[in-house]
Amino acid sequence: MEQIGHHIDGARIAGTSGRSADVMNPATGEVQAQVALASKAEMDAAIARAAEAQKGWAATNPQRRARVMMKFAQLINDHIDELAELVSREHGKTLPDGRGDVQRGLEVVEVCIGAPHMLKGDYTDSGGPGIDLYSMRQPLGVVAGITPFNFPAMIPLWKLAPALACGNAMILKPSERCPSTAMRLAELIEEAGLPKGVLQVVNGDKEAVDAILDNDTIQAVGFVGSTPIAQYIYGRACANGKRAQCFGGAKNHMIIMPDADLDKAADALVGAGYGAAGERCMAISVAVPVGQATADALIEKLVPRIEKLKVGPYTAGADVDYGPVITAAAKQRILNLIDSGVAQGATLVTDGRDFSLQGYEAGYFIGPSLFDNVTPEMDIYREEIFGPVLSQVRTDSYEDALNLVIDNPYGNGTAIFTADGDTARDFAHRVNVGMVGINFPIPVPLSYHTFGGWKKSAFGDLNQYGPDAFRFYTKTKTVTARWFSGIKDGGEFNFKAMD
Repeated sequence: MEQIGHHIDGARIAGTSGRSADVMNPATGEVQAQVALASKAEMDAAIARAAEAQKGWAATNPQRRARVMMKFAQLINDHIDELAELVSREHGKTLPDGRGDVQRGLEVVEVCIGAPHMLKGDYTDSGGPGIDLYSMRQPLGVVAGITPFNFPAMIPLWKLAPALACGNAMILKPSERCPSTAMRLAELIEEAGLPKGVLQVVNGDKEAVDAILDNDTIQAVGFVGSTPIAQYIYGRACANGKRAQCFGGAKNHMIIMPDADLDKAADALVGAGYGAAGERCMAISVAVPVGQATADALIEKLVPRIEKLKVGPYTAGADVDYGPVITAAAKQRILNLIDSGVAQGATLVTDGRDFSLQGYEAGYFIGPSLFDNVTPEMDIYREEIFGPVLSQVRTDSYEDALNLVIDNPYGNGTAIFTADGDTARDFAHRVNVGMVGINFPIPVPLSYHTFGGWKKSAFGDLNQYGPDAFRFYTKTKTVTARWFSGIKDGGEFNFKAMD
């Protein structure tokens, strides 16, 4: 049985707490490894060592730090198949999806090669008589990233790349369900030239998280996960005087206007709703057609596409559309929510509850489910299902559809499919959601913009990656300088400057 410990000071070490968790194979339901769960003492020791390593890293000029990012990006490219395999083995997503996980993280690393430009300060000449002002961006010190199971490569890279490029040290606590990818990324970035100890990967559960939140050395915390945990981490981090950016759950809607190309809309919904078994915070889980005719036609388009989906393990080939969900508990929760939708009166058009895959009966597979006639008071609408379930909510007008999105407590992502530019522009301006797609179902911004939701999907003032990341992981120091005249008087050996 593989034993996964921690990555401390450039080496893999065993845990000493005596506690561990099983790392499951979601496709088979079997234990494939055990991961150590750090104690408070282990976490505090890793943080103290990171603080020492950070001093030299902060003193390294930004261009040299950027060169580490450049080499790191090349190493990720060189090892992308290996990293995708690690992602798929522990998460269960398909290999193409695993490569996409790595690729979207790599793109943030590539932006961090330009860190010297992002870290430039400002200068004001002669702000007063003989007075100049300048500001500089300086690293915070030691920061922490607490990352989820559903993107074992992408989100750790979103956290660690800008934090390290800014001159910080980082404590990375990946999900204990998918720890191997983060461990390998730590090895690759040290191969790229990062000094040992600047990135510490400490595996653990709530005890490790609380140790991060209560340690005075940690200056900032970045988190991605469920909304209740995001609220908890944000509150405790802020109470302890730390910066925090905490991203939570979602309930993403896609409005389909009567003038939309329904074939393109249906393709988009199937990919966005069922890809990665629905375990994405940017998954479209609610289709909102405008008009009964649009709703009827959309169902007709969706059903044959859904029935053709291939569900299986990542080892079954590149034509697998999605794999298992992460745990047996997650599977049961999804099944319970589907049951509740039926009990509360929604129409279950496609039922994935009885899906079974020969040879993988103990795996956490769920077939795709499609609901029609869902209403906002139903549990399947109110809760983030995080599974392969798409719900259709019928509306009579564009305003009704827009208000449905506006009134939802979550505000991560949304989309509209339409042929009318005026409608699209109105939607983009009025909707209270952080990321908006126009004829684009999963509007994750490119890495030189920034990622973040609104409402109960995000807690904190700054987003992930892009310019906001460099603001979050640095603090601004402004210097006001005044040099008195007269010191330069005396012997002059150069041409006198003009008055």
